[in-house]
Amino acid sequence: MGKSYRINDGKRSVFEPQTKEKKMEMKTIKFVINGVKQELRIPPWRTLLEVIREDLKLTGAKEGCGQGECGSCTVIMGGKSVNSCLVPAMEADGQEITTIEGLKNGEELHPIQEAFVEHAGMQCGFCTPGMIMSAKHLLDHNSDPTLEEIQEGVSGNFCRCTGYTKIFESIDAAAKSMKGGR
Repeated sequence: MGKSYRINDGKRSVFEPQTKEKKMEMKTIKFVINGVKQELRIPPWRTLLEVIREDLKLTGAKEGCGQGECGSCTVIMGGKSVNSCLVPAMEADGQEITTIEGLKNGEELHPIQEAFVEHAGMQCGFCTPGMIMSAKHLLDHNSDPTLEEIQEGVSGNFCRCTGYTKIFESIDAAAKSMKGGR
C-alpha cells in the first residue's frame, strides 16, 4: 500500500485523512528526543514537526515552507538529517532524534552554535536552527570539510537574509574548533 501525500494547504496536516472515521484513530509512538524518552499517542497523520513543536514544545525547528524545500525544520533522526515537516511522526517510532535544543550542554553552547555567534552566521535567525542541524550532520560525518562540501552540506537549507558566506565561514570555524578538542 503506497503512501498518499498531499501538499500542505496551511490549514491541515500534510498527512491528514479526509474522513471523520480516520480522524478518530490514535497510535502510540516511542522515541528518544534530545536524550529524553518519549511515549505519545497521536493521530497517525501528524508530521514530526507538528509533534516536536506542538506536543513537546520544542520550538527551535521552524515551519518555513511545509514542503521540505527550505530546511528550517531540519532535525537529525536516526543519524540522518531530515526535514521534519515531511516526516510522518509515526516514522519516529523507535528512533533517536536531536533538535537544536539538544545541542547545548547545560548553559554551554555547542561549538557550531558558538561559531555561528562569533562569525555572524545569522541575521534574522529563522533559518539558523535548521542550518546548524545540517552543519551538525555534516561535521558528524566529515570533520574536515572543504568549502564545496560545506556548501553541499547545507544545500537543502534556504536563507533569505544572507549571501551564505558568513554561514559557510561559521561552519568552517566550527569544524576547526571541534577538531581542536572543543
